[in-house]
Amino acid sequence: MRGASAGVVAAAGWAACEPLLGRALRTPFSDVRMLGRLTGPERGWRARGLAVHLANGAVFGWAFERLAGGGIRRGVVVAQAENAAFWPMMFAVDRLHADRRAGTWPPIATNPRTIGYELVSHTIFGAILGALTAR
Repeated sequence: MRGASAGVVAAAGWAACEPLLGRALRTPFSDVRMLGRLTGPERGWRARGLAVHLANGAVFGWAFERLAGGGIRRGVVVAQAENAAFWPMMFAVDRLHADRRAGTWPPIATNPRTIGYELVSHTIFGAILGALTAR
């Protein structure tokens, strides 16, 4: 499968796992909601967030296939590296996101449950992406 398409499928798999991850790790945080609420009002957040999430997956998948090749191990490592590289942006999300300002979400950047959620969700994404781009 081509990288961009594989990235969309991997991002969709991640999004499908979000409710289970939230329950298992006891956090209300959701990447799809984070993206949807950062890009507009409460109404329509799910569609906006999913669209941005899938687009991000396509871009990541395209770059992954061209730069890293494929394979599950490589997919997980690269997804975790991206997670670590962009983690400082979570401090800005903590200050800007409506759910954080309203108190319905715990701190994101320093909360162990949210950090665990992100580690697991990026592992899922990377494994799916890597499996779909394996040569």
